[in-house]
Amino acid sequence: MSQSLSPSRSGRTALILQLAVQDLWHDRQVSLCIAAALVAVIAPLLLLFGLKHGVVSQLQRELLDDPRNLEIRMLTSGSYDENWLDEVRALPGVSFAIGQTRSLNTQADLLRDRQHFLNGIELIPSAAGDPLLSNQTDYPQGTGIVLSEPAARRLEVSVGDRLTLAASRRLEGRQERGRLQVEVIGVIAAARFPRPAAFVELPLLIELERFRDGHASSLLGIEHGTQRDDYPVRFARARIFASEGDAVAGIVEALEAQRIETASRLAEIDNVRAINRVLGLIFGVIAITALVGCLASMAGAFMANIDRKRREYAVLRLLGFQRPAVAAFVAAQVGLLTLLGFIIGLGLFALGSAVFNRALATSHMAAGVVSHITPAHALIALALTLGVALLVAIIGVVRAFGIQPAESLREA
Repeated sequence: MSQSLSPSRSGRTALILQLAVQDLWHDRQVSLCIAAALVAVIAPLLLLFGLKHGVVSQLQRELLDDPRNLEIRMLTSGSYDENWLDEVRALPGVSFAIGQTRSLNTQADLLRDRQHFLNGIELIPSAAGDPLLSNQTDYPQGTGIVLSEPAARRLEVSVGDRLTLAASRRLEGRQERGRLQVEVIGVIAAARFPRPAAFVELPLLIELERFRDGHASSLLGIEHGTQRDDYPVRFARARIFASEGDAVAGIVEALEAQRIETASRLAEIDNVRAINRVLGLIFGVIAITALVGCLASMAGAFMANIDRKRREYAVLRLLGFQRPAVAAFVAAQVGLLTLLGFIIGLGLFALGSAVFNRALATSHMAAGVVSHITPAHALIALALTLGVALLVAIIGVVRAFGIQPAESLREA
């Protein structure tokens, strides 16, 4: 046999692998017990991590699906210009920012007819990129407006219908009412904005502010008033949205550094982070404990198996297997059993996940929560499993190196 080991490295590798497989098959009951011990660790850990990942992913998805969670609202009014707004847009993590006029000028009346009207409806400035309108194909432009579903329901209108937008003022003791024909170009779901409101382009809001400040407005059909082309555009506040949950805190800090009071859903975002940290700690402690137990179990099993086969290992050494070949033989057996255990564990994880997903899909308390892992997670789990297998192989190789060829002659 020593002569058969000499021709080539590939031939030696094939021979060692063949002997390892044949030996495992010969002692298949012991081999299955070792693999079962590995499966008993891998499958529950994958299921636990799958649930942890699914819960956190669902919470994060709910946060991101509702863009209101990414909004930073300014609670105080001020006087800001376009340069300040550009500075806000340049802050790290800001995905959308648009100016707002004074609160009085963000309200108007919407009328369809005498039976269908909304007095003092909220007007919200919007433009392309508005997270609240991300599902819309058209954004407010000119006389085109987007209604919230509650507003559209109360007015009984749909896309394509026309309405009258009206605003009133009192100038020089005279009551005046400006009107503008607008078209409904979109309706957003109540889940995205639950109050009756109309999303309009910013220039329309500025025109309403000019009108209420006493200026003439041909757009609203009022020619009486001050005629000024250099009307200074100032914003009382701004609508600001972060690009992701992790960016909200930084934007809040930047605004508060300018003495601007804000309101956001930072607490909800921090709660998700806290849940992730707690679940990560729990999973980490359980995983480390299980891996240490798995390492001890597999190492003990292989050492006992090697001691049981001391004569066979001694014969291999007598036939020409040097220490590198013995190390490769032990490593091959450990690697094969590890891969077998991982594949079975992955299969059991798939079955368990299917059961969890089906059960949770019918639960209103845990609707949408699923157990799943990504391919990257599976590769990391495989790497950790092979890491444990490497330690077991090292322990087994050290044990096998202590067997001398002469032991086979003494026992013979």
